[in-house]
Amino acid sequence: VIGAEGSDEENLVRAIDESVCEPARILSTAGLNCLARTDSGREIECTVRRVVRTLSRDSRNALVTGDRVLIQIVNDQQGVVERVEPRHGVLSRESGGREHIIAANVDQALIVVSADDPPLKPNLIDRFLVSSERGEVAPIICINKTDLVAPSDLQPIVGMYAQLGYRIVLCSGLNGVGIAPLQRMLRGKQTVLSGQSGVGKSTIINQIDPSLNLDTSSVSDWTSKGKHTTRRAVMYPIVANGWVIDTPGIRQLALWNVEREEVEGYFIEFRPFVPLCRFPDCRHTIEADCGVKRAVVAELISSQRYDSYLKILSDEQFDE
Repeated sequence: VIGAEGSDEENLVRAIDESVCEPARILSTAGLNCLARTDSGREIECTVRRVVRTLSRDSRNALVTGDRVLIQIVNDQQGVVERVEPRHGVLSRESGGREHIIAANVDQALIVVSADDPPLKPNLIDRFLVSSERGEVAPIICINKTDLVAPSDLQPIVGMYAQLGYRIVLCSGLNGVGIAPLQRMLRGKQTVLSGQSGVGKSTIINQIDPSLNLDTSSVSDWTSKGKHTTRRAVMYPIVANGWVIDTPGIRQLALWNVEREEVEGYFIEFRPFVPLCRFPDCRHTIEADCGVKRAVVAELISSQRYDSYLKILSDEQFDE
């Protein structure tokens, strides 16, 4: 119902009768349709009210996996999303000049990389760390496929991130090594798993909760897609009294809503050395008498992390 005063958008939002709606969370989206799970445990296929899409026109995502919503039930199997609640804990990236939200309302992000096959990419880890902090999501670095390399090969990178204070866990989705501590980290939390294709996100989820059987069980009939697919983010309840979101693999992560001068602040080891730079607007690239570059030479800052910083600054989004 549209009221007599104000814009259509304002009145449609204001006119929602909450007494006929149920709170729910979005398990997955496909175009203008979604699968929602009510707080009472019912799974309902929903369409999205036009005004909800209109209010989100500046974003790529009117509705994302993990959203908290109010839905109006039409029948036993169908409903309509009437309102999207404010988001928190967002993991996102830039796509086509707009924000692409990977998942919303999560407590933590499990940044999954593989020790090998595909090769480990520290630069991608660092981008995820920036995106996580930007979205107020606690990061956990997970190195999977540890059965493919010698433990000593991973010690340098594990030591580097652990020394910086990041949580890091080594595991093998193939043989289950390291899954127990990972289960403890995910207990009672809402966690999004993200990383490249082929790093084993779905395999890890199967180890965490074998009852999900993601490789063989159908996600839902509502998508008409049949078997499990990682073409879109899907949220699952796990036996450890938590939720996990399996996401499609990504090749690169362009940062959203991060200004060039803000990047240094997301590299926590830079912070003690930035005040030692000669110039207050130092970008730590070609400037003389730079405290950060001196720290890299003195091996007080990892050259690998510094290289990640330079690669982020070279992104097209920072071109002037």
